[in-house]
Formats: sequence, structure tokens, C-alpha cells
Amino acid sequence: MKKPNRRKFLGTAAAIAVGTAASAMPLSGNNKIYPIVHHVFFWLKNPDSQADRDQLIKGIKTLSKIETIKDIHVGIVAGTEKRDVIDSSWSVSELLFFKDLEGQAIYQTHPIHLEFIKNCSHLWSKVLVYDIIEA
Repeated sequence: MKKPNRRKFLGTAAAIAVGTAASAMPLSGNNKIYPIVHHVFFWLKNPDSQADRDQLIKGIKTLSKIETIKDIHVGIVAGTEKRDVIDSSWSVSELLFFKDLEGQAIYQTHPIHLEFIKNCSHLWSKVLVYDIIEA
């Protein structure tokens, strides 16, 4: 019986790791491409209030029921390194994806969006919106 060597073991382990990582990656044909992005940043009136943050997040997630929203991501400030180019002054963000400008316009006046504003606007002191179209 041959004695296993370290080089062969490491090579096999690396090949297995690469194969596993590759299988977890989406295939290019499966990528969702939605050219309109609506990115909103919210500053809470009470930034230290976990209850206010949770209420806002819950409210934002109701927007996913709007049929023209193709994908949604709700996030909070990541604890990444502090650098001059990073703005971590906001509390919650929503990232919405649309197929077209018409879908984004429908979202703006949709009853669910208007209800969200009515129910949650008392929670924030500032909102910044970045609307983006794929270049």
C-alpha cells in the first residue's frame, strides 16, 4: 500500500473546494437582470431604537407584494472598516429592482407603497433615494 503524501492530499482538497464553490455559483443564463434599481436610505429619528428599526424593516418588506418589484433587498449598516468614503450614518436601506421605468412608476403610486409611507414615515428623519438605470 502506498503511503499518502501531503502534496497529493492538498491538491485533492483544493480540487474539491473549487468544485464545491463553482457548483454554488449561479450559471450565467440564470442571472436575473433588472435594469432599473431604486435604492433608498433611511435615517431613523431614534437611531438607537431596535423597535423602530424592526418596524421600518417590517414595513419595507410589505413592498415586496407590489407586482412590479422583481426583487427586493432590505439591509442595515454593515460593520465594515471605517474609511472616509464609507457613509454609515443611515439606519436601514431598501434596494428594489424593476424590469422597466413603467414598473417603477407604478410602484410610486401603488396603494401598498402609499400605505407604507403612511404607517412608517413617522420613524425616519431623512430619506435619500438613488434611482439607477443600467448603463
